[in-house]
Amino acid sequence: MQAIGLLEYNSIAAGIEATDEMMKAAQVDLLFAKVVCPGKFIGLVAGEVAAVKSSIDAGKKTGGMYVVDEFVLPNPHPEIIPAMNAATVIEQYQALGVIETFSVASTIVASDAAAKTGLVNLIEVRLAVGMGGKSFVTMTGEVASVRSAVEAGNAEASSRGFLVKSVVIPHPTRELIEGLV
Repeated sequence: MQAIGLLEYNSIAAGIEATDEMMKAAQVDLLFAKVVCPGKFIGLVAGEVAAVKSSIDAGKKTGGMYVVDEFVLPNPHPEIIPAMNAATVIEQYQALGVIETFSVASTIVASDAAAKTGLVNLIEVRLAVGMGGKSFVTMTGEVASVRSAVEAGNAEASSRGFLVKSVVIPHPTRELIEGLV
């Protein structure tokens, strides 16, 4: 996958219409087209960088004032999509990092920056379902790696104005980890 792009809308109807235009504008694969809380809609596409950019541009034009957040990520980290599907396999849990944001797009961008910065494994990228529109990412690795990854993710989410909070827990309890996975 060369690139992924996402548009997040605060109108379900506008999101559906704009996602259709995204698919018609360029040769991309639709990874997600779904409703998330609180009554928002996301359209996530993948393909060649230029095609993803064209698709996102078309979705922004059609979605207009209903676009909440967006991104185009060339060369996304390979753990991003499995983490969005809660399908990652972690062999050893170490320190725990969490980044919480107000938008789906900002969480995915923060996750990509975190995964590319530190030697961490993404546990899950949870996308605004049942959380009032918030999203978060969890990751694990050595304490120093998790700290640098969380800092990189925070920088991305903060620059977009969507960072809620982040934490690094150096030695999470086994029960907490089991409850999260």
